[in-house]
Amino acid sequence: MAAAGGLAKHEQILVLDPPTDLKFKGPFTDVVTTNLKLRNPSDRKVCFKVKTTAPRRYCVRPNSGIIDPGSSVTVSVMLQPFDYDPNEKSKHKFMVQTIFAPPNITDMEAVWKDAKPEDLMDSKLRCVFEMPNENDKLNDIDASKSAPVLNTAKQDGPVPKPHSVSLNDTETRKLVEECKRLQADVVKLSEENRHLRDEGLRLRKVAHSDKPGPSGLALRDNGSNPLPSLLVVIAAIFIGFFLGKFIL
Repeated sequence: MAAAGGLAKHEQILVLDPPTDLKFKGPFTDVVTTNLKLRNPSDRKVCFKVKTTAPRRYCVRPNSGIIDPGSSVTVSVMLQPFDYDPNEKSKHKFMVQTIFAPPNITDMEAVWKDAKPEDLMDSKLRCVFEMPNENDKLNDIDASKSAPVLNTAKQDGPVPKPHSVSLNDTETRKLVEECKRLQADVVKLSEENRHLRDEGLRLRKVAHSDKPGPSGLALRDNGSNPLPSLLVVIAAIFIGFFLGKFIL
């Protein structure tokens, strides 16, 4: 019981920040540094030493020293680059070992060498590897994708559609009006053609009564028929042109 009581008295005097975990954020293609703050709340000087289970993987500055009463020391723990495997859980650990400094310190190595086990205090920390940058990158990519889409929908989407529809409607109306006008012209030309045909028949009757010879009738027929036929051909060409334009 006395031994247990003695051990309980030598609880870690320093206040560690962070207290239990040393977190290293990837990617681990370069040196990753995490700070460990050691604060001495007591009224005595405290000697400290930082140890690790993987000394080749880390560089610690400073790895030992003395902290004055009420003072703090920031220890930089630098993880060397390595091939990160997310499925492999880190087993690396650190230990901060401390002891109250003797009145007159001349040799730090001697202090640790001569220290009694019951005078030593220690705190253990485990190493945690994180890859938060992967989620951050995904969020940045999603944000960069969504922004242009929203802008396009607001600016480029609705604006040209009404514009193009109104142009088509205007052009369609013009073509319909032009087609109606041409149809009226065709009706007019048809009426004129009928009148000319009637006039040709009348002239043929007059010619037949005046000159009953077959040669006179042939001359009248050849002279009266070409004009109406020519007008019909011209009208058909115009109608075909504008109807073709309307369909295209």
